[in-house]
Amino acid sequence: MTGPESESSRAAEMVETQIVGRGINDRAVLQALRIVPRHLFVPGHLRCNAYEDHPLTIGEGQTISQPYIVALMTANLELEGGETVLEVGTGSGYQAAVLSRIVARVYTIEVKEILYRRARRVFESLAYDNITSRHGDGYYGWPEAAPFDAIMVTAATGSVPYPLLRQLRIGGRIILPLGTPPGHQRLTVVTRDAGGFREKRLSGVMFVPMTGRASRP
Repeated sequence: MTGPESESSRAAEMVETQIVGRGINDRAVLQALRIVPRHLFVPGHLRCNAYEDHPLTIGEGQTISQPYIVALMTANLELEGGETVLEVGTGSGYQAAVLSRIVARVYTIEVKEILYRRARRVFESLAYDNITSRHGDGYYGWPEAAPFDAIMVTAATGSVPYPLLRQLRIGGRIILPLGTPPGHQRLTVVTRDAGGFREKRLSGVMFVPMTGRASRP
């Protein structure tokens, strides 16, 4: 069986088995994962696999993250609703869509134009009008929309890009995979307070590398 009811059931099963089953209980995150149609963010020939427990290729050397990783990164931003969030690395657009069901405004940047255009079309088709997307190098952030309450980087880098640190509001958080591919990285939360920045290391992950300025010495 295919169709909206079937996909809704698959999303609900994904949340219960892959997300709740691994200990994530943030109600806003779980609800966002239930209602965002993940299958619309993957290539047509992979839609039958959209809710499975692993990443999928989306072309241009990029992937859509495993559902659990999307949930883990979102939950660790500790969002309450009403925030303005920057995402670096739109990719498929799924992570931005999940964020958009929780917060007031999402800004998302994608360096690969094909992916940027594809994701923007899906946002428009779903009427997710609190997402603003841009084609460009996310290393430099989005200065005119700053400061941000939270920033998510969905590609691996050896250090946090300095412009992103500057664009984070006091009390805000950045989450990103720190480390240089092809090896594993460590999912890391950086919190900005009045005295500077604090790091908290989470689980090991494996992301594609951040390109653009971040890939140069």
